[in-house]
Amino acid sequence: MTPEARDEFLDGLSPNALLSLPWLFELWAMAGHQLPPEGDWSTWVIMGGRGAGKTRAGAEWVRAQVEGATPMARGACRRVALVAETLEQAREVMVFGDSGLLACSPPDRRPHWIATRRLLQWPNGAEAQVFSAKDPERLRGPQFDAAWCDELAKWKYGEAAWDMLQFGLRLGQNPRAVVTTTPRNRKVLTRLLEDKRTVMTQAQTSANRANLAKVFLDNVLSRYANTRLARQELMGELLVDEPGALWRHADIEAAHAAPAFKPTRIVVAVDPPVTGHAGSDECGIVVAGVLAEGPPQLWRGIVLEDASIAGASPQKWAEATVDAFHRHKADRVIAEVNQGGDLVEQMLRQIDPSLPYRAVRASRGKVARAEPVAALYEQGRIVHRGHMPVLEGQMVQMCQQGYAGSGSPDRVDALVWALTDLVLEPASQFRTARVRSL
Repeated sequence: MTPEARDEFLDGLSPNALLSLPWLFELWAMAGHQLPPEGDWSTWVIMGGRGAGKTRAGAEWVRAQVEGATPMARGACRRVALVAETLEQAREVMVFGDSGLLACSPPDRRPHWIATRRLLQWPNGAEAQVFSAKDPERLRGPQFDAAWCDELAKWKYGEAAWDMLQFGLRLGQNPRAVVTTTPRNRKVLTRLLEDKRTVMTQAQTSANRANLAKVFLDNVLSRYANTRLARQELMGELLVDEPGALWRHADIEAAHAAPAFKPTRIVVAVDPPVTGHAGSDECGIVVAGVLAEGPPQLWRGIVLEDASIAGASPQKWAEATVDAFHRHKADRVIAEVNQGGDLVEQMLRQIDPSLPYRAVRASRGKVARAEPVAALYEQGRIVHRGHMPVLEGQMVQMCQQGYAGSGSPDRVDALVWALTDLVLEPASQFRTARVRSL
């Protein structure tokens, strides 16, 4: 609207209408994902990127269910379950958050928080009780006519908590649930989306740009553009595994969730490109360590950094490799020399003549080399310290039939060389020594 048209519209409103305007969500909502879909559904899944407005949509849906035409009038629902991964998250996000129920409610209809009962109580008598998905058994017994579940894909005991909630949704004429979540490939979410009674709306983070700091969007989009993490956390895509993928999304998420440790040995693995110009393949540089405790078959690896660079000259990738070596106080540099031969070592020693160095040559294809390393992830023996979105994006595209991505998976090659040296080769040598001793 032009300023003149906006002023004319506002001047024409009564004082009561003007005061009510901020609380009429249907006027401000993004119709594509924040307003309830039409039709006969039992679960509405609002799936979107970070900051896309999912929480606000969930809170406003609860408001629409419990509020009546006047502050004291009865609404469609009286008993609501608010379920988050933890009680703290339910309280801080769903109840007290910037887009939570208290912030979204007009003063004359704002519910009262009863901390001792973990309960919100509206002036008209409707109640919303807070639950933690970490304790599914607490959902056994209570009954509801509506539920709001936040970040379902993060719930550790997702299936158990969701199932217990379904048994409690048994009041009223049409008990329903709303799920607000960033997508993650979890069985509870994929099963829910396959249910014919489920409807889904989806949005990218950028859909809510009017309510987000511009610098935030600029920073995350430039840093994570075209990565697996951006597709999930910003675009709101549910990432499923490629057919025949060596690494599953769940394996990488488990590597992030595993506790970090201080490694007993660290290496920097480098997979240099054939050429060194703007159109060259990336130079894969990965720093990893190992916790060498117990027999080598039980050793655990940790990926410390993806220091890879693109379009770099031999001088630049050599400097980046040596810098990563000293920054992490590593024990050795391991370099694949199939393409560069002796030149690889020469470039590195020009920067640091005393650099501990080992050359490796690939005698098998990338997939054959990667499979044993991928198996370490399946066994839960690898930790990732921090997100490495480009590396992890290459990992999930490594398949039995080859690399499903574009270009060459140079970062994965470096990862494979590092973990082979740290974890696989010591185990192989230990087994060989035992066989010889027998």
